[in-house]
Order: sequence, then structure tokens, then C-alpha cells
Amino acid sequence: MTFKTFAAQGENGPAEAKNAEKEAFNPTTAILEHIGDSHYWHVGGELYIPLPVILFTDKGTECFMVDKLDHGKVAYQGKYYTYKLIEDKIKVVDASGNLDKAASYHIYDFSITKNVLALWIASIVLLLIFFSVAKAYKKREGQAPKGFQSLIEPVIMFVRDEIARPNIGYRYQKYMPFLLTIFFFIWIVNLMGLIPIFPGGANVTGNILLTFVLSFIVMLVVNFSANKYYWKHIFRPDVPLWLYPIMIPVEIIGVISKPFALMIRLYANISAGHIIVLSLIALIFIFKSLMIAPVSVAFVLFMDVLELLVAFLQAFIFTMLTALFIGTAVEEHHH
Repeated sequence: MTFKTFAAQGENGPAEAKNAEKEAFNPTTAILEHIGDSHYWHVGGELYIPLPVILFTDKGTECFMVDKLDHGKVAYQGKYYTYKLIEDKIKVVDASGNLDKAASYHIYDFSITKNVLALWIASIVLLLIFFSVAKAYKKREGQAPKGFQSLIEPVIMFVRDEIARPNIGYRYQKYMPFLLTIFFFIWIVNLMGLIPIFPGGANVTGNILLTFVLSFIVMLVVNFSANKYYWKHIFRPDVPLWLYPIMIPVEIIGVISKPFALMIRLYANISAGHIIVLSLIALIFIFKSLMIAPVSVAFVLFMDVLELLVAFLQAFIFTMLTALFIGTAVEEHHH
């Protein structure tokens, strides 16, 4: 779609055509489009899956498919407002097609975007995994694992023996469902993000809003699980009274900064991996030479293999730190 736009601009004269040729490929724009959320799910070339737009306005709710906006080329007259896709955001425009900022403030976009659909797909995969394994355990109670059960059981045992039990202690069983859900969810969406075609390719954990929600849930679980010794350490630390005005704010900031660190770590590592892979691919189009293609593809394959490790590693680190924070919150008073 981008190349067609530049080609049309080049019809005005040789100077414009020359400028259009130079601006035909912008690696920054291409990379940001791929790692960002979207109202479309591009499958390949001109083929894409249009997703539903759900808008809550001050006049009522509007629902329509995003293909009515034609990638921002046309405006769509809805029931209450005229809408247009501007920088992949739904905005209200006036009769002349110009942005109406005042009206745009009154619409709230709850659309099913690419990341939302990827979340649903990952959740379905997660449910299928756990329900099938649970069913196998019921059928083969007391027997050795078999088939898919034998593939998943070592991972479950890994989370139990290497993450939950060492960091939480004897109360680890209470938090196993939560830790397993976090671990498998992050691992699945990371792996799906490495698949270049539908239903993969969505940069779910590279979206800071998702990592914020995950970290916020972790903060709630940690603080609602905390015992009196945890809160005593925050509000009545074992320091002289004159240090309380310093220590108490520092401890409260620590309560917030721990999940904040989880949020940034997961978001930054996953986004960085996607950006590196896309940058290596972009080298082919930047240099416009087949000579660079073998080198670029070789590095991309190497990075993809490395990303398989990173997908597991980030799920492990996020879950391990979550277990560590829970462990510090439920730890009994030590002498």
C-alpha cells in the first residue's frame, strides 16, 4: 500500500518521482508498524484480516469493520460521527476530512485489535494445554505420563522445583496455579510472536500496556498475600525513629518499583528482539542489493534461534521474580 502511494506522487514530474524513489522504503516506519498494535492483521502482501471496530462515544456505541476505513484512505460516515484512520488511530473528522480534535476526545476505542485477538488465541491455546493435561492426569492417575502429558509435565515440574519451591517455601502450592498461568501465558505469546504468519506475528509482550497489566496483577497478588512482618518492615522498619521519614517512603517506592521493573524488563527485551530481526531484514531493502541478502538472512536465522531461547528465558525470569516477590511477602519473621 505504501509503494502505491509513492508511485502516485511520482506522476507529477521527474523531481517528485526521484524523491518518491528515495522515500519508498522507510525502515523506521516499517519496523514501528510491525511491532505496534493495529486494527488490521496483515497476512502477507496485500492480504489482511480486517478486525472489528468498537467505539464508545458520548452519543452511543458504534461497531463496524475496519476495512470501511481502507487503511486511512477514506472516511466512514457512522451513526453519530465521521471516522478516519489516522496513524492507525480512529479519529473523528469533519465534512472536509480534517481532524476534529474536540469530537475525538469523546470517543473511546475498545476495538478488537491485532494484539487483543492474539491474546484470545493464546488464551485458547493455554486452556487447551491445561485441560488436556488435566484430563490425562485423571485418566492415568498413578501411571507414568504419556504423549502430550509427558511433554508438559517436565515444564510444570521445572516451575515447581526451580521457581516456586525455592523462592516461596513450604507455601508454594497455593501459588502454583498463578505461577504456571503466568509462565505458560508469557511463553506462548512470545513463541507466537516469532511465527511470521497468522496466527503469529503479534508483538503482544512487546506492548507496554500488557506488561503493565501483568505487573499490576503481580503487585496485587504480592501485597494481598503479605503477612504482618512484611508490612512491619515497610511501616515500622528496625531503624532509629529519626530515619523513618526517609525509610518509609523508600520502602513504599520499593513496593511499586518491583512490579515496574518486571513491566519494563519484559517489554524492552521482547521489543528489542523484534526490532533487531526487522532491522536485519530491512538491510536488504536499504542497500537494494542481493549481495547483502545472504548475510542478512543468515543473521536473521541466528536471531530467530536466539529468540526461541529468549521467549523461554523471559517467561522464566518474570515468573521467578514474581515467586521471589511473593516469597518475601509471605516469609515468616526470621531471627
